[in-house]
Amino acid sequence: MAKKAKKKIKVAKKKPAVKKVRLETPDALGRFGEFGGCFAPETLMPAISELTAAYMKARKDKSFQAELARELAEFGGRPTPVTYAKNLSAKLGGAQIYLKREDLLHTGAHKLNNALGQVLLARRMGKTRIIAETGAGMHGVAVAAVCARFAIPAIIYMGEEDTQRQSVNVFRMKLMGAKVVPVKTGTRTLKDAINEAVRDWISNVGSTYYMNGSATAFHPYPLIVRDFQRVISLEARAQFKKLAGGLPDAVLACVNGGSNAIGAFYHFIDDKSVRLIGVEAAGDGVETERSAATMTLGKPGVFHGAYSIVMQNADGQIAETHSISAGLDYPGVGPEHAYLRSRGRAEYVPITDAEAVEAFQALCKAEGIMPALESSHALAQAMKLAPGMKKSQKLLVCLSGRGDKDISNVQTFLKNRVLANARYLVA
Repeated sequence: MAKKAKKKIKVAKKKPAVKKVRLETPDALGRFGEFGGCFAPETLMPAISELTAAYMKARKDKSFQAELARELAEFGGRPTPVTYAKNLSAKLGGAQIYLKREDLLHTGAHKLNNALGQVLLARRMGKTRIIAETGAGMHGVAVAAVCARFAIPAIIYMGEEDTQRQSVNVFRMKLMGAKVVPVKTGTRTLKDAINEAVRDWISNVGSTYYMNGSATAFHPYPLIVRDFQRVISLEARAQFKKLAGGLPDAVLACVNGGSNAIGAFYHFIDDKSVRLIGVEAAGDGVETERSAATMTLGKPGVFHGAYSIVMQNADGQIAETHSISAGLDYPGVGPEHAYLRSRGRAEYVPITDAEAVEAFQALCKAEGIMPALESSHALAQAMKLAPGMKKSQKLLVCLSGRGDKDISNVQTFLKNRVLANARYLVA
């Protein structure tokens, strides 16, 4: 008699837990995935440990958060609105373009969000002197403003080349009582200003607070800056749903160190239907030697205390960069951005100087809004995408700052282009 075949019992396989891409905090070593960390001089480690402990306590302190919220509203002017760029959208055809108006924040850029948070932290820690670095000058202006408000001396390091490109912002900082120190070493731009600021901090750790302006450097700064900037997406997500009846199809923001971008992306990270697009400075083009497109051209490496993506030459040294924007020529990028790209959650694309200037002019003419050259890079990418999309689709651009500071640079760029074309026609 044949044996009956045993009935196979199907065992339901457990679905693997879905790992969240959005991280509330980096790991114990300050890493977002494989990126980040704390590669700092031994002499700074006690100061970094003090800062880390103070911030981790402050971020959970309701009274600290309440005071920050009051300052953002009463001094900063938050919430900033979301504006529908109806004329520009109609001109381009396709997707509708909306702007998160950080240019309307006091001092003219998103940098004030972070400066207010950090000055309250510095005061909480009992620091009596604040140092900072700045590139385009907007972080420097924000630092000068908050230090004036809280009567704390401010020393701001700025590359000599940037002091010339952004002379109006240098004057603004001085008007508010800050001391501006031109840095004449290296390429005389943002990376060199950071180097000098860190040297100052090493020499004065007891009394001094270093107010880093972007989502870069060693832990805990990428976390601190991101936390103080995520108010952008916290507001924008709710505002957009109310204004447009849903979520945007994509959020775009300019990226170098990446503070406005990580702030604009953060509360959309879990919304898988929303593309996150970081736009970096291609300068004269990624095929040339005059570019700052770190995510496009860079390689993994350690720079200014963190493992991230870095612009490097053939010998592995930090490569020189170029952008018409003084705020986008840093040769690195924040580690959380490197992490988001490695997980496939965010994409990063380059925009040239010429494309950014074209977008700058387009928004001025169509909407009567003058964007910063940094923000113009993100706008330029939105202008590229919109015509190929449906009219029912929507793009949200973080307008990280206003463009008053960039008028002379735009004038010079357009004048040189006219002269170059004239020479070509004569030839």
